[in-house]
Amino acid sequence: MVEEQVSSEIQVPDHGEAMRIAEALLFASAEPLGAEELAGRLPEGADVAKILEDLTAHYAGRGVNLVRVAGKWQFRTAGDLSFVLARNVTEQRRLSRAAMETLAIVAYHQPVTRAEIEEIRGVATSKGTLDTLMETGWIRLRGRRKAPGRPVTYGTTPHFLEHFGLDAIDDLPGLEELKGAGFIEGRVPSDFSVPVPSDDQALREDEDPLEGDDLLQPLDMHQSEAGEE
Repeated sequence: MVEEQVSSEIQVPDHGEAMRIAEALLFASAEPLGAEELAGRLPEGADVAKILEDLTAHYAGRGVNLVRVAGKWQFRTAGDLSFVLARNVTEQRRLSRAAMETLAIVAYHQPVTRAEIEEIRGVATSKGTLDTLMETGWIRLRGRRKAPGRPVTYGTTPHFLEHFGLDAIDDLPGLEELKGAGFIEGRVPSDFSVPVPSDDQALREDEDPLEGDDLLQPLDMHQSEAGEE
């Protein structure tokens, strides 16, 4: 008798109403929302995974899609309709070739130091290029390499994933995808490979944590500022 009374008091929230609430939350949010954030604002007992699955399916063929970016969820304009909004978007400053190359190296080789970036590019990299990428919020200071001079290491941020529509860093294109998109042309050496990227937040064994004054003073000033291409 007691068990029947307890079970009758447990109310399963209406799935349709919970979907409406989640839809409103996602629509109103300027930033992607995680499943835990949604669960905290939905009726107790709501099946968040099922709600997200159903909303994704519902919006799959519409003008906006519910997509997962950086492990969270956000409404975005359908990819095939982006041209319609092009005239309404303020064009952002284009990154230089050096900045694009540096960003790609950081994304695929992180954690990476400025000297390692220069070794891969084959030319000097100015601190201004790294500063520009940090201002965009796409790369961050990770730590300091346990090596002479203790150079700073760089890595990507969740904002990098959000901006480029990636759920995780390993969604970056591999060798075959890069060749198919025309980024790599001609015959590729047999020993050529694209590194498997990782943006693990934890410092590696060869990294020390940043100190409090690292953000208040110039970094890697012993390296040349000239010669960047």
